[in-house]
Amino acid sequence: MAKKVVATLKSADSKQYTKVINMVKNAKGSYSFEERVVGKDEAKSFLK
Repeated sequence: MAKKVVATLKSADSKQYTKVINMVKNAKGSYSFEERVVGKDEAKSFLK
């Protein structure tokens, strides 16, 4: 999947997108990672 995301981010329209990784705490107390490709405008709201 990583190769597909990297290839997508290198396209002509890629300057408007970024890959964001967020650490989320589960009910059990452990952490998991959530990653998405979002627009640069939405990146800060995704991390909140």
